[in-house]
Amino acid sequence: MLAKYLLSFTQNPKNDILSGLTVALALVPEAVAFAFVAGIDPLVGLYGAFIMGIVTALFGGRPGMISGATGAMAVVMVHLIQKGNEVGLSLAEPVEYLGLQWLFITLLFVGAIQIMAGVFRLGKFVRLIPHPVMMGFVNGLAIVIFLSQLGLFKESRGTVPQWLTGPDLWVMLALVGLTMGIMFGLPKLTKKLPAALIAIIIVACITIFGNLDVSTVGSFIRDGGGSGLKGSLPVFQTQIFTFIDTLTGHWDLILSTAFLLAAVGLIESLMTLNLIDEMTETRGSGNRECVAQGGANILNGLFGGMGGCAMIGQSIINVSSGGRGRLSGATAAIALLCFVLFGAPLIEQIPIAALVGVMFMVVIGTFAWSSFRILHKIPLSDAIVLITVSAVTVWQDLAIAVFVGVIMSALVFAWKSATRIRARKRIKEDGTKVYEIWGPLFFGSTTAFNSKFDVSGDPDSIEVDFIESKISDHSGVEAVRNIANKYLDSGKQIKLTHLSPDCKALLLKWNPEFDTIIEDSIEDPRYYVVTDTLDAEV
Repeated sequence: MLAKYLLSFTQNPKNDILSGLTVALALVPEAVAFAFVAGIDPLVGLYGAFIMGIVTALFGGRPGMISGATGAMAVVMVHLIQKGNEVGLSLAEPVEYLGLQWLFITLLFVGAIQIMAGVFRLGKFVRLIPHPVMMGFVNGLAIVIFLSQLGLFKESRGTVPQWLTGPDLWVMLALVGLTMGIMFGLPKLTKKLPAALIAIIIVACITIFGNLDVSTVGSFIRDGGGSGLKGSLPVFQTQIFTFIDTLTGHWDLILSTAFLLAAVGLIESLMTLNLIDEMTETRGSGNRECVAQGGANILNGLFGGMGGCAMIGQSIINVSSGGRGRLSGATAAIALLCFVLFGAPLIEQIPIAALVGVMFMVVIGTFAWSSFRILHKIPLSDAIVLITVSAVTVWQDLAIAVFVGVIMSALVFAWKSATRIRARKRIKEDGTKVYEIWGPLFFGSTTAFNSKFDVSGDPDSIEVDFIESKISDHSGVEAVRNIANKYLDSGKQIKLTHLSPDCKALLLKWNPEFDTIIEDSIEDPRYYVVTDTLDAEV
């Protein structure tokens, strides 16, 4: 076990460290921006990114995946923090004081829910997400990342940000283009240097030594209302336990927000894990990631971070830059903390244009361009699901988009399966009419199943053979029970053959008299050898 962990920690220390440094630089403005979205101090966002990053890097289920403060969770936090601030004002507490305490207490519940999801092995359900939903999610997320970067082409003029114009706009575009050009061209010359990190350094040097008046990380923080990156180590928030009395009458909001944050965090994390699995052709552990995410969110609640989940953009930057081990994520988290503690003056000089260029390259790499090529080749229902998930991801958020996509795919599958049930009919030499059922029998196909029988016109002896059918749910059991009762009520004999053991048990539970009509003496000749072998092994 230890050997396996050490193998996942790093196989190429140089690539992991350099990739981690690149990710750390890109994490700063993202964490700050998401903190502003949530309406909290930028340092709370940076602390959250550090705690999420270090815990999931060391103990998560996907080496190379990056976690931190995210926009999907920040949007959910806003209402909770605003409510806490209103209560804070009524209690004569400082503005945002109680709002933060509400957030920290909520994160304790978020972490507990996510840990339980891992303990009960719910992470495996991400494997049930259909491929069209995955492609729609990826495309929608790429569009969201792109749109989020457009806001950085604005400058603060009075109280309302205005779009850049004239020379300022051209300088911004030139620096973004240079960053993208370096990231595109450098790997063609050498792959030993991390293209994103080199691009950021070159563009930063041009703006610093060229004395260009451009937006930087430092100005970005100050324009948003912050005072800068300089901070201290996260401290234990002992005061959160003294505010439980103030939450009387508000636990419904705390718990509902906790469940929503936990769901959003897990969906985004597990979807990102699935995507990184495909990119690296390896397989991570969804359940282990659930536990690590939960533990990190609990620590965020205790040490004053905003919480978070996996970050698909940063994870793709990391993997694309060669970061495949746990060392890359740990390096990114530790470097982020070092920026806050020691490197603030230097990091604050990095031009926003360089980071925008990096994210634009992430957008290009994230978007599933093949979806345009295959749209007219895949079933219409899959194409509709893909487009819908992309649109809902942009319109609402990732969690809602995935739920919508999975529900649509499930309904399409149910409809198609409902139309596949068949009943082949034949007459035995003794005059018994046999219905050979083919296809799944479940809630969607019960109506079609019932229509196959002619109770009044059938002979006195009937046999219903389920050798080619599987009864999948209680609706299917009820359909079989109703058909059997119709024949019995009409004074006719009926036999049910090749029923599965679970279906037999359910039928006999509600209708013990069916013991005489269920034929269980005939073994399925195609499966009995395999069954006996498996029983012997068990």
